[in-house]
Amino acid sequence: MSDHISSEHHNHDQGCHDQNDHGLLDHGITRGFIIAIGLTAVTLVAELVGGFWTNSLALLSDAAHVFMDLFALILSLAAIHLARFPASDTRTYGWHRAEIFASLINGVTLLLIAFGILGEAWDRMLQPEAVKSKEMFIIAIIGLIMNLIAASRLHRHSHDDLNVRSAFLHVLGDAIASVGVIIGGVIMLYTEWFVLDALVSMIIVLIISWGAIRILREAGHILLEGVPKHIDINELVDKMRGTEGVKDIHHLHVWSICSHITALSAHIDIEPDYRLRQGEIIGTLEELLDHDYHITHTTMQGECSSCLTGPIIQQLKHRPRKTTDGHNHHSH
Repeated sequence: MSDHISSEHHNHDQGCHDQNDHGLLDHGITRGFIIAIGLTAVTLVAELVGGFWTNSLALLSDAAHVFMDLFALILSLAAIHLARFPASDTRTYGWHRAEIFASLINGVTLLLIAFGILGEAWDRMLQPEAVKSKEMFIIAIIGLIMNLIAASRLHRHSHDDLNVRSAFLHVLGDAIASVGVIIGGVIMLYTEWFVLDALVSMIIVLIISWGAIRILREAGHILLEGVPKHIDINELVDKMRGTEGVKDIHHLHVWSICSHITALSAHIDIEPDYRLRQGEIIGTLEELLDHDYHITHTTMQGECSSCLTGPIIQQLKHRPRKTTDGHNHHSH
């Protein structure tokens, strides 16, 4: 008979919102979102009114983009508050995944608005209309200033949170689009080449689509519980195998709960001479994973070498499960 020691490690000093810096981080992110929401709302009103006044499709397209960005910012702020809710007996991970779902919705809305702008731009390409270029230029300048201030408030946390990053990309896309509108306004002011208004709109479509695809790829990777991009699974296994007393690793799984919490589960094959030190060895592995890979949620089971039969990556099987009521239920 083999000895088994299971160890679960939850580093409560780190997570989607670090406990030690929980108040500061959440307050900073929340404040950044509130300021960005206010500035984006001002930009929306200015570009919407200005778009109809100047007959500029580029301004109206950007206003539509800004409207969806405003929705995305509000949604992202709501997701941050949901992530604060504690875990329960029905949601053992709490609401941390709300961040990922918000990012997913943000990406989808970006693509939808991109298709809408493309259709309108194509119509304007076929039938160009006169635009009040000077007024368009002034309004775009105002929009650019608002966007840059909002982006600066979000950028400081954009590397720490996927939700903040997606919101930052929204606002950054607005700023770049405003630059395009400004350039188009100046050119049309001196050349009256009004087809450029539609061309600028198409450039906005490219900017929106690029950001949307990146967000959807990252959110999808997390929802599919893929290995986090910052982790080389082969390197990780080599380091774990290099720990004194560890013979091999199998049944290994590494995934992200949200953009800040990385989880790992594994069976650890312990050298026979170290069987009495299994708890110590697993503790060493926990420190290694936390320090080198910021993996703060681990579940590891120590086993003797005679029990090692499985591969490093274990294939899950789907099969029916019989219950006492005579019915078959499926389980993973």
